[in-house]
Amino acid sequence: MSAVVAVVGEGLLADFVYKELSLQYSVLRWTDCRASDTEMADLALVLQDVWDPALHYQAEEVFPTAGIPWLRGFIFLGEGVVGPLVRPGTPGCSRCADTRRLMAGPDRQEMGRLQQRLESEGGISRDPWASRNSLLQMAHLLASEAERVLQGRRAHLESRVFLIHLKTLKSSRHLFLADPLCSVCGGLPDDSPAAARISLQPRPKISADRYRCRSLNDLKDVLVQDYLDHRTGLLNGKMHDLASIFADAGVNLPMFAADEGAGGRSHSYTESELTAILEGLERYCGLEPQGKRTVIHDSFHNQSDQALDPLQVGVHTKEQYRRPDFPFRPFDPDRPIDWVWGYSLLQERPLLVPQSLAYYGPGCGESFVFETSNGCALGGSLEEAIFYGLLEVVERDSFLMTWYGRLPVPRLDWRFAGDTELELMVERLQAVTGYDLYLFNTTMEHGIPSVWALAKNRKSKGARLICAAGAHPDPVKAVKSAIHELSGTMQMLNKKWEANREKAEPMLRDPSLVRQMEDHSMLYSLPQAQDRLHFLLDENRPLRRFDEAFQRQAGHADLTEDLKDLLRVFRRLNLDLIAVDQTAPEMSRNRLFCVKVLIPGMLPMTFGHDLTRLEGLERVFRVPMELGYVKQPLTLDQLNPHPHPFP
Repeated sequence: MSAVVAVVGEGLLADFVYKELSLQYSVLRWTDCRASDTEMADLALVLQDVWDPALHYQAEEVFPTAGIPWLRGFIFLGEGVVGPLVRPGTPGCSRCADTRRLMAGPDRQEMGRLQQRLESEGGISRDPWASRNSLLQMAHLLASEAERVLQGRRAHLESRVFLIHLKTLKSSRHLFLADPLCSVCGGLPDDSPAAARISLQPRPKISADRYRCRSLNDLKDVLVQDYLDHRTGLLNGKMHDLASIFADAGVNLPMFAADEGAGGRSHSYTESELTAILEGLERYCGLEPQGKRTVIHDSFHNQSDQALDPLQVGVHTKEQYRRPDFPFRPFDPDRPIDWVWGYSLLQERPLLVPQSLAYYGPGCGESFVFETSNGCALGGSLEEAIFYGLLEVVERDSFLMTWYGRLPVPRLDWRFAGDTELELMVERLQAVTGYDLYLFNTTMEHGIPSVWALAKNRKSKGARLICAAGAHPDPVKAVKSAIHELSGTMQMLNKKWEANREKAEPMLRDPSLVRQMEDHSMLYSLPQAQDRLHFLLDENRPLRRFDEAFQRQAGHADLTEDLKDLLRVFRRLNLDLIAVDQTAPEMSRNRLFCVKVLIPGMLPMTFGHDLTRLEGLERVFRVPMELGYVKQPLTLDQLNPHPHPFP
């Protein structure tokens, strides 16, 4: 008995497909998806000469329930869209495809409004590019895909769409990922303490000196294929910076309100592009919960026995909160807020964390502090992600501790690091850019090697000072990371410097004008701001060799053992470490993991001078004395009053 195909819709496209399939199959013709003989169909084709989203949503309601796979074809703004093939019970529906195509497009806000109007008012009556030839091309693609499905062969359009330019008939096939928040096929599990539990597992490293458990070579085939596509990708654009002193690459993370760039820097454009993709995925995961559904909305007062005290992570001062234009309200232990489950690796128990601390996207509800991506990291295992999230918190804390205390930390001599690659990197940076490199040992009481890298311009033009930081058990790796960050900031900053100099100069007198991330770098591009770093730029200070400054510890063959070494340090200091698993389903498909690491007591990186968070963080006063930089604990009046120079 031949298969039965249902052709749903009216117009030339439906007519052409009906005619072609009727030669081999029994074809039913319906005007909508709610026909009385729905159960007879083995496959449904929903076809339109225009785009009517309401018909597709109707199909999503009817065909999965009936157990019928379905495929669509329509025309929108001069482009034919064929696909996806939607199978019952399989994530990746037509709405997911529309969402990804909308987000990757350049006019997503306008297209979003148009889609909403079409949903409520019906489709466009006619597309001028819908010629007979273009519709025939689409019909052949649809019929061919239908035959594959009906004959049990591998389909081309599961989680994919064909896009056909109706003027040139040029066509391309694009993968899209199922949207975990989709109202049709999505369905996140409830957040729970059981799911938040972390049991550290052995993770053999790639090699003894590489602190990764999966190589980029292992991931290269899936990163571009699954995530980077200019029409339907989670990331929709890439760029190679040929002017940078190293091989810099960037990708674009499209968000509804604006785009956000992510960068990768190495000595290879291929490696940099893959690193940029990983950074883009990390930012995607950190915006909002996409792997689990938030279920607890309650006050801290009611949940205090199983929740992190938000005041431990540093909040704004009473004076900041009192400002009439301040965007945040003080934390109120009796006010219900959203909570997500994290895991305390030192207490070894699940712990509730305010969602606004665990995620930093604009859709995460009201917050009591300014939060950034500080501590977010993505890795090839959960342990790897925690390891690098921890190091990022340490890196920024060490930088800010040095800044606020104006600590005269030791200057490092890169010529005696014992690493040829590092020497070549520094020599290239100084020769090509006209900047001198200064390195400082900002390691705090935890002993995890931390560095501050500062580039000082020898030329009369361009930004005067540029700063970056790094932290790693291997101090040479910390320095290399900081130098790569410097190179990327240098290119961006020098492009903008001349055009924005007049904007930066008032910031010297009025620090409240330092409001955005780039304002911090722009301020210290001014020659007049150099005096604010006099505590570092003392030319008479002796240089220290790396073997004098750092007690190098032999690494393990297993990354988890390296992580456990760091956890023992924090346990000794009575500093907790909380990891919130941010992993989205789009990452899980390739065994990638994303976390947010919080270390209560460490200084969080903030941008905008009026948004600093120091209230409740006593380490900033105590640790400089413990390290011997001052004889007594610092007071609030002794802290550096100027905006920090972190880029």
